[in-house]
Amino acid sequence: MKRTLIKLLATCTLVAGALGTAQAQDLKIGMVVPVSGPFASTGQQIMNGAKLYLKEHGDTLGGRKAVLIEKDDTGVSPALSKRQAQNLIIQDKVDILAGFGLTPAAFAVAPLATESKIPMVVLNAATSSITEKSPYIVRTSMTLPQVAAPMATWAAKNGIHSVYILVADYGPGHDAAAQFKKTFTAAGGKILGEVDTPLTSPDFAPFLQKIKDAKPDAIFSFVPNGEQGVSLAKGYKEKGLDKAGIKLLATGDVVTEDVLGAMGDNALGMITSFHYSQAHDSPENKAFVAAYEKTYPGVRPNMVAVAAYDGMHLIDMALAKTHGDAKGDAFMAAVKGMHWMSPRGPVEIDPQTRDIIQNMYIRKIERVNGVLQNVEFDTFTAVKDPGKQ
Repeated sequence: MKRTLIKLLATCTLVAGALGTAQAQDLKIGMVVPVSGPFASTGQQIMNGAKLYLKEHGDTLGGRKAVLIEKDDTGVSPALSKRQAQNLIIQDKVDILAGFGLTPAAFAVAPLATESKIPMVVLNAATSSITEKSPYIVRTSMTLPQVAAPMATWAAKNGIHSVYILVADYGPGHDAAAQFKKTFTAAGGKILGEVDTPLTSPDFAPFLQKIKDAKPDAIFSFVPNGEQGVSLAKGYKEKGLDKAGIKLLATGDVVTEDVLGAMGDNALGMITSFHYSQAHDSPENKAFVAAYEKTYPGVRPNMVAVAAYDGMHLIDMALAKTHGDAKGDAFMAAVKGMHWMSPRGPVEIDPQTRDIIQNMYIRKIERVNGVLQNVEFDTFTAVKDPGKQ
């Protein structure tokens, strides 16, 4: 009897030790991001934001040591995004997938999240339907309908009666155009025309000339954050649309902080709607910006960095609730309804859609102490994704 009891105690000790070891294992987060190619700045902002949160929290999330494993998908190759995610799941045995700079990448990887039951945290890709592609997806960035609807409402209330729509020819662009059109026309506005521009290396000049000839009160535009915004702002001024009295309205993707310097005076006066500005006046944002600029000298944080920072915050909070369990079902149950104060303002994960609920700000580009900034002057509070309503 005594011998049996000793064996039982020894077995219990071994089991407890094994469980403790499993719990103490590093949390592996597979980051599928565009490190090279035309959207490399997006990938860099994602990694910067994620690393900053980890640095501030001792490289620990929910009590587990966290390791980021970065894989380059170039942003515009769904097949490569899928292959990189497969490698992360099979070879690296990651606990969580994160990143996804553009919609095609998120769409390509969504089935893998479902098959493997691995949580997938989308840190930028903004087509509304992404979270519907897998029950294991949660998003901390935005959707384009969420951004476009407030812009349309503001325009209709501020003397803009006719608009010409110019958007990039892929999911987020189509979402932005459809939502702006729906909201603006419901408010009595008129759409004079629509044009879809190529996703890579577009020449905006002929499109802008066509728009100038149509004589709308304003353009509404969405293009991916990065160099395309620089080209659009330059073309708008070169074609004289500003002198023709045609206002340039856009989603904030067009004027992210990391490209405002390259835009220069071409950006002055642009009005955009978005969920984050480096100039957002809150204690949380001032602390975030100061830490970011100290860690990455010469680089300005944009909305992608904030979404990645918040993505790590979400993982941290979820694992605290699950006691370190990162398995898909437990993790997804933990994130639903989660809320916190972000550098962008109050945010919440919609328990029905797993998308983020957040404020949307109407901003105008001005020089503040010699620096171009998106200065907020109006707020739409607690905006849900209208694309799912």
